[in-house]
Amino acid sequence: MSGLFERLARAVETAEPVGKETALEILNINNADFPMLLGFANKLRIKTQGEKIHLCTVVNAKSGACEKDCAFCAQSGHHNAAIDVYPMKDGETIAKIHESVPKGAHCFGVVTAGGKLDPDDIDMLADTIAKNKTGAAWSASLGVISDEQLLKLKNAGMSRYHHNIETAQSFYPRICSTQSHDLRVDMAKRVKKAGLSLCCGGIMGVGETKEQRVELAFELNEIGSDIIPLNFLVAIKGTKLENMPPMKPLDILKTVAMFRFVNPKTEIKVAGGRIHLRDLQTMLFFAGANSLITGGLLTTANCETDDDRRMLADLEMEIA
Repeated sequence: MSGLFERLARAVETAEPVGKETALEILNINNADFPMLLGFANKLRIKTQGEKIHLCTVVNAKSGACEKDCAFCAQSGHHNAAIDVYPMKDGETIAKIHESVPKGAHCFGVVTAGGKLDPDDIDMLADTIAKNKTGAAWSASLGVISDEQLLKLKNAGMSRYHHNIETAQSFYPRICSTQSHDLRVDMAKRVKKAGLSLCCGGIMGVGETKEQRVELAFELNEIGSDIIPLNFLVAIKGTKLENMPPMKPLDILKTVAMFRFVNPKTEIKVAGGRIHLRDLQTMLFFAGANSLITGGLLTTANCETDDDRRMLADLEMEIA
């Protein structure tokens, strides 16, 4: 084990990614040595990201009836989950939600279900962004859109686009059959090409191996994701994965640390599923995370912003 810690110490010193073997060792570290892992991960977070924590919020602007069959997703039209289904919210409604973003949240994400959004809806969103540039920065997760539409949103004032690749390429066919992994990667790369900040991550605890978690971390490194959102499955009745057991809290924290060491200079955001950590949520930052989605998610429970602010205050951590 001393060899692992020597490598982690060098990684902190150089701020360079660890290799795949070391990444897998992080996931398999025994619980007796786990506190030492947190010490190194926390130092790396502070060195590359600073001490402040980023908060962002999202709105489910178009819910359900998605044509994709992602095994974990309650919004898939292939599933029978009990969720609200509704068309795209209008610009005035989205603008009002943007105005009400809690203090401290620096980014506001407009999220829609479905593989492709109606061009008129994109035009409406661009107009809404252009008319409401004060407050939290605008981002969007609208599925696969064209380069022209990306630039339209960027020119309107959007600074970030979100498009997950979900899971490792080797496991992806087990998760989705209606949209290829290559298409997801291509969309992510086009976001970078458009000069937008890329928020691209995935979901864990969906049946993948630890080796495939490492594979995903390195894929995201290769893509050059600026922000990596990490989701941990919250199994929803009516989906294909409704009976999947949740990841254990220490496994989640080891996974966060692994992503930090593979992507040392990237913002690591913990998104869905952090409720599985229960009383261990404060350890997320010592494991290397420097960002959270706060408040409501899309179809699963999350932590309230006031609770998150209180947690950060207790840790004497500032909100960016």
